[in-house]
Amino acid sequence: MAKKAVASMQKGEGRAYAKVIKMVKSPKTGAYYFDEQIIHNDKVKEHLAK
Repeated sequence: MAKKAVASMQKGEGRAYAKVIKMVKSPKTGAYYFDEQIIHNDKVKEHLAK
């Protein structure tokens, strides 16, 4: 799951970046948490494939 819209990033060079929110399962507890990162658009698919 990826979300690619952040209002503050819509001007100038900010359009080259995306805020990616990924749900990850903790190996210790088994609980899920959300990993949020701002990464370049070229690397979104690489990040989600991990």
